[in-house]
Amino acid sequence: MSTPNLPPTRHPRPTEATAAARPSAPRAALRQAIDTAWRTPEPVCVPVLVEAARIPSELREPVRSLAHDLVSGLRATRSRSSGVDALMKEFSLSSQEGVALMCLAEALLRVPDKATADRLIRDKLADGDWRAHIGNSPSLFVNAATWGLLITGRLVSTSSAEGLSSALTRLVARGGEPLIRKGMDLAMRMLGEQFVTGRDIDEALKRGREHEHKGYRYSFDMLGEAAMTAADAERYFKDYERAIEAIGKGSKGRGVVDGNGISVKLSALHPRYTWSQRERVLAELLPKLKTLCLQARRHDIGLNIDAEEADRLDISLDLLEALALDDALAGWTGLGFVVQAYQKRAPQVLDFVIDLARRSGQRMMVRLVKGAYWDAEIKRAQIDGLAGYPVYTRKVYTDVSYLACAKKLLAARDAIYPQFATHNAHSLAAIFHLAAADGRAWQPGDYEFQCLHGMGEPLYDQIVGQTGRHRLVRIYAPVGSHETLLAYLVRRLLENGANTSFVNRIVDERVPVDELIADPVEQAAPLAGAPHPRITLPSDLFGAQRSNSAGIDLASEPVRARIAAALAGSRATPFAAGP
Repeated sequence: MSTPNLPPTRHPRPTEATAAARPSAPRAALRQAIDTAWRTPEPVCVPVLVEAARIPSELREPVRSLAHDLVSGLRATRSRSSGVDALMKEFSLSSQEGVALMCLAEALLRVPDKATADRLIRDKLADGDWRAHIGNSPSLFVNAATWGLLITGRLVSTSSAEGLSSALTRLVARGGEPLIRKGMDLAMRMLGEQFVTGRDIDEALKRGREHEHKGYRYSFDMLGEAAMTAADAERYFKDYERAIEAIGKGSKGRGVVDGNGISVKLSALHPRYTWSQRERVLAELLPKLKTLCLQARRHDIGLNIDAEEADRLDISLDLLEALALDDALAGWTGLGFVVQAYQKRAPQVLDFVIDLARRSGQRMMVRLVKGAYWDAEIKRAQIDGLAGYPVYTRKVYTDVSYLACAKKLLAARDAIYPQFATHNAHSLAAIFHLAAADGRAWQPGDYEFQCLHGMGEPLYDQIVGQTGRHRLVRIYAPVGSHETLLAYLVRRLLENGANTSFVNRIVDERVPVDELIADPVEQAAPLAGAPHPRITLPSDLFGAQRSNSAGIDLASEPVRARIAAALAGSRATPFAAGP
């Protein structure tokens, strides 16, 4: 079935230059609201969100009942031998070994040479109590990994042959840390099989056909981000072109909703994709992005602009606006944008995107996610000495924000095609019932759910194709070689290996079902927006010793404008030399 009709009238489409140079008053107010909300203290913004996210009383029991059924079904059917499920259960981030694994994997991203990598392996793995995990898991995957870590830990922490067999002594003498690096490489490949759909787009499309037959659709992501050189960016651009061509041919004219689509990371398309290079990005990246959009439009498939770090948001919105108001893309409903609910600005960003869709006269896709850069956002704000954090310090606040944003999207389905990316059973159940609260029956093009390849399918198998529950579900599916996997893999393991993660807790039978499906609004309301007690404001990072050095939030456009005005004023002030 086709998507719902567009609004009957189209607003005038200003040129890119006009939109950038002379913004309308409402648009300017919407952008100002985004900036104002960037680092709002949680006691100010969370209580408002709690009220906005509250589920009507008549829907609470249906939501709880569906969430309970989904969790019970998931626990009953989810295979305990699943590699990553079992690995997350066995090596929680709350354990010393889990922390060591995550620190090692994340740090190896930035290790410039093999000698430093060897020292890092020695430092992080030597003290892990790997032997305690032997035999604890029924999964062959985990036991094999544990044996390898046990041997690795002994090899790097023992300077003599005492306690080790002569075979292991000879092994370390012959191979040492380089051999361990090879082992880590192999482990990453094993994990990659769980998370990556294929090494190239053709393999990914082939492997995805089984789930397509079940009723799933895909949004493919060509792995690769943060291009460091123009050559990197050009290579990623060619990858996207090839992928769009293959996806378009495979979709065979099914359209934006019923066909597969693609997700694009802007940091992969330009080595200077940052707020400080706005003019250069608009001049160099926008034409490339438009080329990809025109190609996607020819094939009638969707293209989503992925979300990245918070300080890139403003420039992402500039690019989105230029594309939405470009006459060459008029009438195409496949342009999409990803919004992160853990950002305090998320509701205001949605207000802007919804308004943009109406100004452009064409329906846009919005994928609502919870966010995968939380650790980096917290650390960056601390290092820069900023006034506050761009993200919430408590996981439950993000869940509340997600519901509030979901309600905003559901109320704007005339202008927006909502795409709800979540692995949380309560979030899923709440959206399921909220969407039907006005009595409208779901049909393709109304809204869809999304999940990550290798993580969400067991939950959504209880939705796709099920009588009375069926909804369209799209799988976010990474595509790439082992060399491009690590950055994505680390984010997934950090995001879902945390002990507050639904994906982590669902495999822990000690967590009661009722606790897993608790309403985040009811959990957050008594906290009244109090920040996490162990995450102090950046200014208080050093406690009673001293105040942290205060930084300037240069990623904020109004801050930069004030600095520019001050500099202009100083140039106009005459100075005379002293006597």
